[in-house]
Amino acid sequence: MMGHTHALTGAIAWLGLAPPLAALPLLNESSRFVETGIMATALSPAELIAGAIICAGAAMLPDLDHPSATIAQTFGPVTWGLSKVVSWIGGGHRGATHSLAFAVGMGFGAHWLATTYPIGRDIMVVLLIGLALRAVGVGIPGNKMGSVMINIGMTAGLYAVFLSLDVGYAWLGLVVGIGCFAHVVGDCMTERGCPVLWPLAAKFVLPWKIGIKTGRKFETKILAPILSVAIVGLLFWRLGPV
Repeated sequence: MMGHTHALTGAIAWLGLAPPLAALPLLNESSRFVETGIMATALSPAELIAGAIICAGAAMLPDLDHPSATIAQTFGPVTWGLSKVVSWIGGGHRGATHSLAFAVGMGFGAHWLATTYPIGRDIMVVLLIGLALRAVGVGIPGNKMGSVMINIGMTAGLYAVFLSLDVGYAWLGLVVGIGCFAHVVGDCMTERGCPVLWPLAAKFVLPWKIGIKTGRKFETKILAPILSVAIVGLLFWRLGPV
């Protein structure tokens, strides 16, 4: 799937899953269920929207193994160089990064950053906001450097807004894991499939033998508008008056 499709599905996954997950009970030290949910203090309207944007960016992370992908062009040489390294380590495109193991690992890694190193957490948040903006087409067509500068400016602006609204990131690990897994599920719907159970080599394709062709008319003219409408609908549902 194309970058903007992954970003849209990431946002949809967060808007659809975050409130139900927030209602799940926690276990306290005595192994008894408590009333509060796993994100009981992290679902203000601002945090729900921030999570949708960050999840859209996280849904781009598996394509770090592809130096020509949208994610590799987001912040110029920095993300391109990182992509080359990830591609080499992960065995090329649709290798290790397109798996359940990667989604879980990134989720736990982001949670660790969020709870241990605030600076690292903020760097990740900024990166994911930038990835989301780039994926949905923020930039100047045909002007890579101009696109990078616009992306940096808008990313900084959004981060400043979230900061002013006291957005917390206790849910960062969860949102990153959801975004990465949404990407894997999306690519399993294409003809090539993904090694979901990596390091096992077998690739999964859903629905069976009816893979979507990346970048073709169905994805760009039909699927993308449907996903956009779904995001608007979910926002009204989650943020509208009860």
